[in-house]
Amino acid sequence: MIIVLLGPPGAGKGTQCELLARERRLARVSTGELLREAAARHTALGELARPYVERGELVPDEVMIGVIREWLTENAHAERAIFDGFPRTITQAEALDGVLADLGRQVDHAVYLRVPTEELIRRLSGRYVCPRCGATYHLATSPPRVPGRCDICGASLTQRPDDRIEVIRHRLEVYLTQTMPVVDYYRRKGILIEVDGARPIETVFADIQAALPPVESN
Repeated sequence: MIIVLLGPPGAGKGTQCELLARERRLARVSTGELLREAAARHTALGELARPYVERGELVPDEVMIGVIREWLTENAHAERAIFDGFPRTITQAEALDGVLADLGRQVDHAVYLRVPTEELIRRLSGRYVCPRCGATYHLATSPPRVPGRCDICGASLTQRPDDRIEVIRHRLEVYLTQTMPVVDYYRRKGILIEVDGARPIETVFADIQAALPPVESN
């Protein structure tokens, strides 16, 4: 089973991907994490992507497609996977179809999380992360026990450059113009599942599970 999880920044894709990956034994492919790791290591790919990520713009198609092609090639045995943050353009969606076809696979389901713009801004502007262990906090819904400090390792929390309000608004504009067509792409294919992502995490997860085929017992 190959699933792509679609939705604007802050829709909860990462959380739902983790839940689905664990419940359905899927390899989780997060392009955002892959790019941030590359930037932290100052690889050629990371340096190419860094300015786009910091400005809240989409990383060029050729870079993203290269990342996914490399991952699929290195993990050719992973027949069950969920993609978080990819594809974000029609070109990427078509390229993913091509790479998967070469491996004898296809995208089976595309899950789209709908969330109102103001809720997305509220979620993203309050988000802080630990640069050391990667733990995520939200000042309104899940604040750290000690302000500004990670509960797990004690490091000082930081806000990602792309979580500043002015960047958030730009990211959402980019999403509407460049990524929403991908939703229509999968809708035309008849594999789109739409879910209200503004509700509690457990409710959203239950709806996604109900819309997907039952989990195999073996």
